[in-house]
Amino acid sequence: MKRLILCLALLATACGKKSEPPKVDMTYVGDDYPVQETWNAKIVFSDSGRVKAILVAPHIAQYSRQGTLERRMDSSFRVDFFDDMGRHSSVITANRAVIHPNNDMEAFENVVVVSDDCTRITTEYMKWVSLERKIRSDKFVTITKPTETISGYGFESDQNLKNYRIFKASGQMRVKDDANF
Repeated sequence: MKRLILCLALLATACGKKSEPPKVDMTYVGDDYPVQETWNAKIVFSDSGRVKAILVAPHIAQYSRQGTLERRMDSSFRVDFFDDMGRHSSVITANRAVIHPNNDMEAFENVVVVSDDCTRITTEYMKWVSLERKIRSDKFVTITKPTETISGYGFESDQNLKNYRIFKASGQMRVKDDANF
């Protein structure tokens, strides 16, 4: 008898009016809140099937600003760059960054770029121009190589750090002490 009452009760509730889906609050919260967030992210930038760069970040927040999307990294991150043959060429790290809709990236605070041939650049600001595959800075930069250190205000280079220009430069270099002039 208990089973029959239970079955009738379930049948009565199952045949009732369907509940409405929950209402979603679509109130606009402003430009200061992300429209999407990602944790432990890995983004691959490629062109025609060739990897240009790989970004790894613990947190990325995406914002909608005047109809465009902007991604922000608010904690330390790493970008590995690759040459035209797909070989690793350099790496950039910084405390935070902004990635623009055209994939250009601006890095801020404790920016360090190291090439695979041991060239090291330090600055507080750097911009990577995706289409040109170049890095630039208009701030104070220091370039350190095994035999020299160059500093200056303003810098431009390919992302492999093979061909670079430094503006308003000063520097130091080691000179081999050779008694046989």
